[in-house]
Amino acid sequence: MIVPIKSLYEAHLTVSDLDRSIAFYRDTLGLPLAFIIDARNVAFFWVPKPDTAMLGLWSIGSAPLSMRLHIAFSVDLADVEKSVALLRAKGLTPHDGGNRLIDEPVVLAWMPAASVYFTDPDGHSLEFIALLPEPPRPDLGRVMLSEWRGIHG
Repeated sequence: MIVPIKSLYEAHLTVSDLDRSIAFYRDTLGLPLAFIIDARNVAFFWVPKPDTAMLGLWSIGSAPLSMRLHIAFSVDLADVEKSVALLRAKGLTPHDGGNRLIDEPVVLAWMPAASVYFTDPDGHSLEFIALLPEPPRPDLGRVMLSEWRGIHG
């Protein structure tokens, strides 16, 4: 180890329509817009507030190239639970990180953490995640939060 790493400070995504993505991350997710550099077609957001962490969105212009990447946002467990209905109200589709639509958070039992996945306008995988206090149970794989609570209730 060169130096001890405390946390991830910055991540970047490419987007096909910078204005649309700015609106999504600012208005739908509520992230504060930090700075736009028009000459470089990039916008930076604070996650969740200044000096905590940063997300950069870079316009790919008209190139027929794209990558679908993943970012997880740490939130309180109560907010992970509420997010399913709130995402649907915004026209977004909550899922389990695969192809299964969900009505409640999924638990990644190896961590353990409750998660709700959805996509941004460019198809990037986004996730609301909250670590759970119980010990990990890798043998369970992925279970719904209600099932997890039944096991640990």
